[in-house]
Amino acid sequence: MGWVMLALIAGGAAFMLRRLGLPRLLWTMGAAALMFGAVGYALQGAPNLPETLAKPDIRSLEIEPDMVALREAMFGRFSLDAAYQTASDAMIRANAPAAAVKVTLGGLDKLPGSIALWTQLGSTLVVHDGGTMSPAALFAFRRAIHLAPRHPGPAFFLGLGYAQSGDLVQARAWWARALALSPPGAGYRGAIVERLALLDQFIAMSAAEARARATQVAPRPGTR
Repeated sequence: MGWVMLALIAGGAAFMLRRLGLPRLLWTMGAAALMFGAVGYALQGAPNLPETLAKPDIRSLEIEPDMVALREAMFGRFSLDAAYQTASDAMIRANAPAAAVKVTLGGLDKLPGSIALWTQLGSTLVVHDGGTMSPAALFAFRRAIHLAPRHPGPAFFLGLGYAQSGDLVQARAWWARALALSPPGAGYRGAIVERLALLDQFIAMSAAEARARATQVAPRPGTR
């Protein structure tokens, strides 16, 4: 029964992570929390766990269609910027993030003032750098914000980059800023509200998991 509950929790976490727009290969944070939970259960229930060899994950990186649609709603779909974004996406799907960075930089050579491409560069660098908010990625996002401080797009995707890197506090702060910058009638406003709510749920779930782990490892009274 314990494994069934763990599977249900894993399914719920995977659903929330997918709706948040995080690529599957960058779900390390949620996987780590579930791993700790599974280890705790294994230690308590002493299940019979067969050995398995770790295999490298060579799948292509995925870009969630919902994130593409949201990006297009924020920055536009039929433009030269969007053409470079689409080409960059194709390189990421082909598991060639370095090529995706080059494509985006090529677009910026032609459109140096494009907030869409500076934002795309930040997002692509997060993927290129293994799901981390590197100084280069942060520079690209901040450049987009500098060019259009009242546009919600750079703030939202900066928040997504922080979520991919595991910094949920910064992710929430930037998504809240993106929501505040979104016009009341914008079609993408509801998508930001939904993801912000899902992020709050995931933060609460992670906090509860951390408290449960702390309770499991706390020494009993009278023991050393």
